[in-house]
Amino acid sequence: MKKMKRKIPNFKNEDEERGFWAIHSPLDYFDSKKFKRSSFPNLKPSLKSISIRLPEDLLVELKTLANKKDVPYQSLAKIFLAKQIILERESLSSSSGRRKEKVAA
Repeated sequence: MKKMKRKIPNFKNEDEERGFWAIHSPLDYFDSKKFKRSSFPNLKPSLKSISIRLPEDLLVELKTLANKKDVPYQSLAKIFLAKQIILERESLSSSSGRRKEKVAA
């Protein structure tokens, strides 16, 4: 016989609800078999500020390129980093595939 899930109480305010969920597990109130995968395409990724030291000539070049493209230099730096990370990831995944082929041979 299946165990019945508990009924979620009605809350007077958000503080009461927050206090309730702080000490209760949602798994006692929801059937995990009925969960559905969700996507939130309009959410912006959270950003973290970092400090990075760059040679002055590199920073000047970055700012010059950004000015020509009419974008903030920080945004251009993020674009360059993202592209390079994708290239590196692809390079690593393809080289690990080649290593596996060599081992199998």
